[in-house]
Amino acid sequence: MTMAMASAARSLNRFALLSLPSLTVAQQSTLSSSSSTFPRCVGASIPSFAIIPPKASLPTATVTATTTRTTRALSTSPSNMEHEGNHVEHAMEMLSKANAVCFDVDSTVITEEGIDVLADTLGKGPEVAAWTAKAMDGNIKFEDALAARLEIIQPSKSDIAACLENHPLRLSPGVDKLVEVLQKRGTDVFLVSGGFRLMIEPVAECLGVNIENIYANTILFDEKGDYAGFDATEPTSADQGKPKALRTIKAKYGYDTMVMVGDGATDAQAKPPADAFIGFGGVVTREAVKEKSCWFVKDFEAMIHIVEHGH
Repeated sequence: MTMAMASAARSLNRFALLSLPSLTVAQQSTLSSSSSTFPRCVGASIPSFAIIPPKASLPTATVTATTTRTTRALSTSPSNMEHEGNHVEHAMEMLSKANAVCFDVDSTVITEEGIDVLADTLGKGPEVAAWTAKAMDGNIKFEDALAARLEIIQPSKSDIAACLENHPLRLSPGVDKLVEVLQKRGTDVFLVSGGFRLMIEPVAECLGVNIENIYANTILFDEKGDYAGFDATEPTSADQGKPKALRTIKAKYGYDTMVMVGDGATDAQAKPPADAFIGFGGVVTREAVKEKSCWFVKDFEAMIHIVEHGH
């Protein structure tokens, strides 16, 4: 490695650490008032470990598989769109005119469950994954599952930083394009998640979503940076938290039409106030969620078509 390359690498590492969301002690917010909008993934100055967009910085085999899936999906046309769901035409109409679209993050915007990734890095993967499955299938109250999982892993500031560095999160194929066309049309995009704000902020930055449009959970730390609990006042920290978050969003901005997109039982709860719930099964298909979906999709291409061309 040349001296210039080494210097650049050191600069990137320093920037990556500085670009992590502020890891605050208990009772302090992680939001930064100086943050507003962010650049896209491609060419953006974001921590290289924080998020991997589709087809970027992936192993060759992974890139090939992703590209093949995306190519097949791009052949989607109005005549062969997926029509699974209870009120597909209604969902398509709502998406075509939505003022705001709210996305779940884990197993929807990204291809994994962030808390499971964190647990794996700390050697608690199977135990935590079992609680995650119960929560996503709706078999237990979300707040109970969240508390249980955090009690198992008790992540510190340094644990989270190391997790993001060693296991970059990956965007689901097509989600970056969907967010792009929604924003180009003038539709506001929100990330509404039962996951952790610290792990979601890099995702929002990558997608060009304002961090003020994140509704997620805040982990609290003590003065040493050790785990000190979580903020139970966040709407998404409890069961029925997502409809509460969407009601807050609707009241704040006065949207006429809102759509919720996600893979889990807590996402399905968001209708109402969402005018339509689009279930996503591109990472995992949950039958209980599929049954409650107005429209159930396994990729984002049909949704992109609706946004770009109308219903």
